[in-house]
Amino acid sequence: MVAVDERERLELFEKSVMPHLDAAYNLARWLTGNDHHAQDVAQEASLRAFKFCAGFRGDNPRGWLLAIVRNTFYTWLRKNRPTEKMIELNEEALDLEDTSATTESNSQFADAEAVRRAIADLPVEYREIVVLREMEGMSYKEIAELAEVPMGTVMSRLARARKLLQKRLTADFNSGGQP
Repeated sequence: MVAVDERERLELFEKSVMPHLDAAYNLARWLTGNDHHAQDVAQEASLRAFKFCAGFRGDNPRGWLLAIVRNTFYTWLRKNRPTEKMIELNEEALDLEDTSATTESNSQFADAEAVRRAIADLPVEYREIVVLREMEGMSYKEIAELAEVPMGTVMSRLARARKLLQKRLTADFNSGGQP
């Protein structure tokens, strides 16, 4: 690797990484569920990105930074919440009744706070996929590369996450909007 002086590294970081710091914080915020922890994760990820930006040779600095955020989050999670387990749900738990007859009343699901709570309650593996796809606008391929999982796994997790969100929002709506 060619040695890069600090000035060049800073210029490269400012040009390639800094435009994506909001996306990095957004992902960290959704993954940690807490502003303080998100700041810690995003800051650590930014430091890692700065340290290794001279070695970045790809064409997607945003995806590269978000991968660092994701990896930093999982490192943080193992250190700070070692008892928190990853949840994999079976298909039976995701069975939904047909709610197409109440589509018009489902427009009340647009309540941003209810949607935010429902996303925050998703298992982390599903939450990260929803955030990357729906909020960060990443393609299935980009998410698969970032998460280092097959594209089919991304699509499956997203479908399951959407079913869980639908189930949660339907339950909230049927209970009068209370979580």
